[in-house]
Amino acid sequence: MSRRKLISFDWAMKKLLRSKANFEILEGFLSELLMENVRILELLESEGNKEDARDKFNRVDLKVKNEKEELIIIEVQYEREFDYLQRILFGTSKVITEHLHESNPYSKVAKVISINILYFDLGHGDDYVYHGTTSFRGLHEQDVLQLSDEQQELYGKDKLHEIFPEYYLIKVNKFDDIAKDTLDEWIYFLKNEEIKSDFKAKGIKKAKQELDILKLSDEERRAYERYQDDLHYQASMVESTYTAGINKGAKQGEQRKAVEIALKIINKGVLDDNEIAEMTGLTAGEVGDLRK
Repeated sequence: MSRRKLISFDWAMKKLLRSKANFEILEGFLSELLMENVRILELLESEGNKEDARDKFNRVDLKVKNEKEELIIIEVQYEREFDYLQRILFGTSKVITEHLHESNPYSKVAKVISINILYFDLGHGDDYVYHGTTSFRGLHEQDVLQLSDEQQELYGKDKLHEIFPEYYLIKVNKFDDIAKDTLDEWIYFLKNEEIKSDFKAKGIKKAKQELDILKLSDEERRAYERYQDDLHYQASMVESTYTAGINKGAKQGEQRKAVEIALKIINKGVLDDNEIAEMTGLTAGEVGDLRK
C-alpha cells in the first residue's frame, strides 16, 4: 500500500478547495461525515476566505452552502483555546443573523452545521469525533418534543433538532491511525497528510490527485513551507507560554505555602526572623514584613 505526502487540509482550504473544480473533495469529506450525499452549491464569504495578514493565523475556515440551502462552516484550529466551545456557538449565531434578512420571518432562519477539525484536546472524552444537536426533553414524562405536522410542512424538516445548529468536533490527535470505515480514511488524511492506496472514501481519490505537493509550483511550495513553519512556531510559542504559566503558578503556590508556615511560626513567637527564613525559604526581610 503506497503512500505519498500531501498538502495539509487547512492549506488546501486556503488555496485549492475554493475552486469549483475541487468541490468534489469537500463534498466527499462532508458526505462521509454527515452520512448523506452532499452537493455544494457555492462558497460563501467568511473570515478564512480573506487574503491578508491574518493568513498567518492558525485558524482557517470555509463557509459553503449545499443544495439543501444549509450553511456549513468548516474550521481548522491548531492552538489550544479553553473557551473554544463558546466561540463556535458565537460563530454559528453570527452566521444565522447574517443570513436572516430583516423582512424574513423566523421560519427562514438558516440551518447551520459547524464542523471543527481540532489539533488539540478539547474537553474530556475518549472518542475522536463528537456530534452535538439540540433536543427538548420533558421534565415529567421524559418524552422528546417533536415537530407538529404543520411545523414539519413549514420548515421542511421531520425532526426538531434539524432546525437548530449542529456541531461536529473532530479531535484529530486522538485518532489511533486505524481506519475502520470511510470517515476514518478522511481523518487519517487529516492527521497524517497521507492517503493509502486502498482507501475508498468519497472524494478521497480526487484529494490524492489534486493535493499532491509535487503539483505545486516553486512559488506555491515556498509559500506552503512558510505556512508550515509558521504553524510550528505558533505551536512552540503556545507550548512555551503554557509551560511558563504552569511554572509561575507553581512558584506562586510555593510562596503562599511558605508565607502560611511563617505566619504560624511567628504567632508562636519562639523563633527570630533569620531562623524562620531558613526554615521557609523566605528572606529575613520578608519575614519581618509579615510581622508588621
